[in-house]
Amino acid sequence: MLTKTCLNPIARPAPTADSFAFPAGPDAAVQVLRTIADWPHYARTPLLALPGLARSLECGAIHYKQEAPRFGLGSFKALGGAYAVQRVLAAIVAQRTGQVPDSQDLFSGRHADIAGSVTVCCATDGNHGRSVAWGAAQFGCQCVIYIHQAVSQARADAIAALGATVRRLPGNYDDAVRFAQQDAAIHGWHVVSDTSYPGYAEIPGWIMQGYSVIAEEIRAQLGDVRPTHVFLQAGVGGFAAAIMSSMAQAYAEAPPRFIVVEPDHAACLLASAQAGSRVTVGGELDTIMAGLACGEPSEIAWPAIHALADAYLAIDDESVRETMRLLAAGVDGDAPVVAGESGAAGLAGLREVMGRPEIADTLGLDATSIVVAIGTEGATDAALYHAIVGRTPEEVAADAR
Repeated sequence: MLTKTCLNPIARPAPTADSFAFPAGPDAAVQVLRTIADWPHYARTPLLALPGLARSLECGAIHYKQEAPRFGLGSFKALGGAYAVQRVLAAIVAQRTGQVPDSQDLFSGRHADIAGSVTVCCATDGNHGRSVAWGAAQFGCQCVIYIHQAVSQARADAIAALGATVRRLPGNYDDAVRFAQQDAAIHGWHVVSDTSYPGYAEIPGWIMQGYSVIAEEIRAQLGDVRPTHVFLQAGVGGFAAAIMSSMAQAYAEAPPRFIVVEPDHAACLLASAQAGSRVTVGGELDTIMAGLACGEPSEIAWPAIHALADAYLAIDDESVRETMRLLAAGVDGDAPVVAGESGAAGLAGLREVMGRPEIADTLGLDATSIVVAIGTEGATDAALYHAIVGRTPEEVAADAR
């Protein structure tokens, strides 16, 4: 169910170059893509056509970017967290040796003595911490990850399996962010957070640059096709801001409309849009969309979102469950898709809007629309996925072959 909306907010300013606190245009995305394409096992993730779902929703086309295969981590996050770990280590190596290492220098262990003396840390709902831990393991540094009380044990175990120290804390995600910041200051560690706050912007900017690779891949995969609408799920907003910024500049002559989708119990961006400035949403932020359970917008992401978003939607958990089951079954001939709770949120937002003609009309969604949604994660918690869908991710994936 769509529980709250904010369409074309009055507070939205006209986008300018000053709207973006980090470089995320096509040139920046190409540069980051060159770096990440040099990593072992890099491969462009699929952009799936879902014509059956498009027909059922009476829109022209739906393109679903499936990020689950990304580096075997189950989500898009490696593009941000691991990339930022590389940038942190490269800066430290350069400071100590006078030479900037490339990807192969770090992957090969050429600077293992320096990397081994470095500890990176962050707070996470699951996927970002897994990416940072994976990056630390790849590049040879130490890693400490902070999780809050609502993060599932399966997600904690996946992070620990990569060699990171996992520390569970009371409170919510925003509390864990503050714990990580405090411990890093005490121990001399390097915070690799995907949210920014006063005095901390450079590394979240690197993470957002990493996410912009997704937009660059989509542009190449669509070719001459121009999307009219892009549905983007959001937590602190870094992912949404990166994709909006990149695509708005890539399609500058006719930019798509951007719709932000959040859990109804953690809709900090919608609340910020209504207020015209960043607003923090408190409480337990309880939702199955664990990767989106964030109450405080990223300081660096908010300007781009505020400038570019055409609408903000808050949806409930049941809407996501229904969308996960529809994708798993395949609609009207579509191949089955394994989508996790946060990964299905963008499409869930599209489904809700198409069920509300007055909102669809306002956003110009009709039978000619070309919609892009990004499946940011697969089944990162297999037990929860089975409980929602009624089948294992492996069974659904087998049906897709």
